[in-house]
Amino acid sequence: MALSDADSRRRAARALRGQVPRSSHALWQPSPERRNPMSILSEQERNRVQDLLPIRHERMSVSPFAFLRGAAAVMAEDLAGTPATGLHVQACGDAHLLNFGIYATPERRLVFDVNDFDETLPAPFEWDVKRLAASVVVAGRVQGFSPESAASAARSAATAYRTRMLQSATLSHVDVWYARLDVQDLTSLLDKVERRRLTSGPLRKAQRATSLGALGKLTAVADSKLRIVDAPPLTEHLAEPDSTIDVPAVIRGYRASLPRERRVLLDRYRPIDWARKVVGVGSVGTDDAIVLLLGDSANDPLFLQAKEAQSSVLEAFAGRSRFASHGQRVVIGQRLMQSASDIFLGWTRVGARHYYVRQLRDKKASVSIEKLRPEELAAYASACGAVLAEGHARSGDSAAIAAYLGSGDPFDRAIAEFAVAYADQTELDYAAYVAAIQPGDGNG
Repeated sequence: MALSDADSRRRAARALRGQVPRSSHALWQPSPERRNPMSILSEQERNRVQDLLPIRHERMSVSPFAFLRGAAAVMAEDLAGTPATGLHVQACGDAHLLNFGIYATPERRLVFDVNDFDETLPAPFEWDVKRLAASVVVAGRVQGFSPESAASAARSAATAYRTRMLQSATLSHVDVWYARLDVQDLTSLLDKVERRRLTSGPLRKAQRATSLGALGKLTAVADSKLRIVDAPPLTEHLAEPDSTIDVPAVIRGYRASLPRERRVLLDRYRPIDWARKVVGVGSVGTDDAIVLLLGDSANDPLFLQAKEAQSSVLEAFAGRSRFASHGQRVVIGQRLMQSASDIFLGWTRVGARHYYVRQLRDKKASVSIEKLRPEELAAYASACGAVLAEGHARSGDSAAIAAYLGSGDPFDRAIAEFAVAYADQTELDYAAYVAAIQPGDGNG
């Protein structure tokens, strides 16, 4: 009997184990030619808003985990030298623990999924899994967990990824596209204490995280006009020549990227104020703004975030994006990976700068990983691994990836071993980074 196309792909994927053994993913040994991480970060910062870089340095110096968050470019270069199967997916590119979270679907259901796509690009599936697992170990160490607990949590993430990919390979393509992890599924993974904390913390925050809920926190009336409140240097109105983002031009261009029916909705709102807004750790220094729009009354606000999109840290190793706009790269990647996306998600470019636009608050919240106990970190890591697999299955060949991973645990054990080794590397890099940004060295 002739093999089906899927059977042929599965057989070829299983054969890959001979070329790239699953155990080989455990390997991390820095190359003698490994570039100084400080050089990589300094190179990345050349295209950032220079007066914001001290904030970036301060945030990255908080802990090894904060450093890992901001050093996606460093890890991308490191991952490029590790064994790879050649099985590509739409990769997140920055799949650390805090780039997963809770948000509302267009049907207003709360789901848990990947929620940051600044670095998204087609790339080997292993890169995302390794970054996630390494972040689990680094986070566990920062919390003071035992080495065994941190490694076990990383292995849980890899196991959840593998088992969810195996499940995805048995589903129809349509069912894979619709698969999602509702918040109820997330809470079922946690014990009773953490479920109560989730319900009283992030879930309650998510329900309040709307544009109307943000109105009183982010705005005030000045000269009879509703204005975004300045809180420099994190939120502030900038006058020429300090202001680089042309918000009206961004909004006009962004509108054209929306489907026609969404344009009708956007046109019911008018921009009345905008300000620079510093967010995140790795994103600090990009040209970002929040925009306040109003409908027919002050009780109908819409907050949008215009965020600069620069080249993905993966491009030097996985190939250039096929999109002329990095904003479009981010948006299309997000739509491919997420189970459901923001209805206001769009993109534009103004001059040499590329942007994507999304709602600032749309029932979004994140789990406070610093409050998790060791067994809860493992459960949370499992949830991250599962939704990462779902995102990869939408764009990649789930049948081939599942066949390569198999029903045993060699891949899981290898990923956990890699995560421990790379956590060691992160701590060394972090110590060097903190020393490099001390006042008086020219980098602080």
